[in-house]
Amino acid sequence: MKFARSEQSTLGIEWELQLIDQDSNDLRQAAAYILAALHDSPFIHGEMLLNTVEVVSGVHTTVAACIADLQSGVAQLREKTEPLRIDVASAGAHPFANPAYQRVTNKERYATLVDRTQYWGRQMLLFGTHVHVGIDRREKVLPVLKAVLTRAYHIQALSSSSPFWAGEDTHYASNRAMVFQQLPTAGIPRQFDTWEQLERFTSDMMSTGTITDFNEVRWDVRPSPGWGTLELRVADANTNIEELAAIAALIHCLVDYFSSRFDAGDELPSMPDWFVAENKWRAARYGMDAVLITDERGTEEPVADTLRAMVKQLEPYAAALGCSAELSGIERICQSGAAYQRFRETARLNGGSRDAVVEHMRAEMRAERPLRPTFFGQDSAGPR
Repeated sequence: MKFARSEQSTLGIEWELQLIDQDSNDLRQAAAYILAALHDSPFIHGEMLLNTVEVVSGVHTTVAACIADLQSGVAQLREKTEPLRIDVASAGAHPFANPAYQRVTNKERYATLVDRTQYWGRQMLLFGTHVHVGIDRREKVLPVLKAVLTRAYHIQALSSSSPFWAGEDTHYASNRAMVFQQLPTAGIPRQFDTWEQLERFTSDMMSTGTITDFNEVRWDVRPSPGWGTLELRVADANTNIEELAAIAALIHCLVDYFSSRFDAGDELPSMPDWFVAENKWRAARYGMDAVLITDERGTEEPVADTLRAMVKQLEPYAAALGCSAELSGIERICQSGAAYQRFRETARLNGGSRDAVVEHMRAEMRAERPLRPTFFGQDSAGPR
């Protein structure tokens, strides 16, 4: 399995957006029409469900350049969605949409996935932010992946934005993380020591019909051989561009830091699978209130404390990568709270209304920054 040549620490971002009806706040199955109208845009892609459009950046060296591409893509989307009374917004899940009512894009690979996975395949009403970071040598990929796993679920906690599922408060910060791992090749990565072991895994999965190519391995952190990158898929979809930029900067710096340490001949950190699995669950359940395991000895620390230490440690790398301003946004999330916390408070202020949560999502998307929870008025305090 070849690993494409890539410049070290180049960057690309993918952001899955929801198509929301402006009148009902429910999802609209309009992606096919919108994608046809924007077929020549390099920034707009389709996804598994017809309620979803993915906005992507080009390959750049800075977070700012990627964010500019995403903003351009969103602007192009709005030109087509506004006349249809469709808004675009995002979060790890829609607060009240029924998974059973969502239509799948007319592609064989999606139909095959749903047919094979049945109930859980039909539950994939999920939205994420994916960040690719270039790795210049194949021998780095797996050691850097294992090192990143010591901090990946801190990123999950930071981005958590899916506390509601089909109208219910799940009491998880990221219910998306729990649902997505039900797919047979999704969730926590397998930790391999050599590229040959990864090749053997891929060959075995293909020969047994589990996958047709490596792209169907949907781990939270995975090599992306076709792009020559390490791809972090652990984050819930961000609700606004400011927080997206902060989390992308954290990922960019973290991968660059471990890659630089590898180049210097340092032994990179890792953790046993059982600690990684425990961290994923704790981050999904408790979000920013989680106490996560930080090393192979089982040391534990509140997630916000570890994040603050990470930012301080990564500041020189942020300066070199040109993303110091974006990385500083991590402290603001630690101070003011993550999206799932704003959602729960918005629901509380509006009598439990999930419509109000969607209104808040839409407002943050337009403002391009996190907003304080708001009372939206009587019309938003209905039964949902």
